[in-house]
Amino acid sequence: MGCASSFPGKNVGRSGSLNGEQTVANDPKNIRVKLVLLGDSGVGKSCIVLRFVRGQFDPTSKVTVGASFLSQTIALQDSTTVKFEIWDTAGQERYAALAPLYYRGAAVAVVVYDITSPDSFLKAQYWVKELQKHGSPDIVMALVGNKADLHENRKVSAQDAMEYAEKNGMFFIETSAKTADNINQLFEGTGIYLYRNKTQLSWITCNNRPKCRSCICCYEVP
Repeated sequence: MGCASSFPGKNVGRSGSLNGEQTVANDPKNIRVKLVLLGDSGVGKSCIVLRFVRGQFDPTSKVTVGASFLSQTIALQDSTTVKFEIWDTAGQERYAALAPLYYRGAAVAVVVYDITSPDSFLKAQYWVKELQKHGSPDIVMALVGNKADLHENRKVSAQDAMEYAEKNGMFFIETSAKTADNINQLFEGTGIYLYRNKTQLSWITCNNRPKCRSCICCYEVP
């Protein structure tokens, strides 16, 4: 089940657009980004968004119907702001045909799987292929292994996921919406990457793999 995220919060905007050109910012100091989350039902996409936008986790959550829209703005170290316009899509199969409406024109796609579910990892790979075929040519993709707090029940190794991400030119990070682990890092790292416009990146040491050049946590603004 996914955390319900269709209700308004203090940072929810009404400017979200399904169509239009790829959304990355006109003002280099105020970046506006259309971001879409994709993944199987129950992997925690809505919980990730709810934790990022409102700092909350709801264990008694509902399945997202169709899609929901929220927004959140973060500030980078040099006072640049990044506003994420987030489309959280439903993971149920009957809504799969609607997904292109939401990832069309997206600058960022966050593909989420559950580290305790091999099937959800296979579904994530399906979405990566769909994005490669039908997404924007220069879309930034992040592979996110959620529910890291359930590591004792892990069925998808971080090494396998990282190798897949590297092979497909993606960021990789594991998160826990329940504990908030790496949630902010996911969005901050994505914002920094977009700010750098894929060039002149600075590398720092990843906690798991020194200078892996794949994890989102390996980016910083000097």
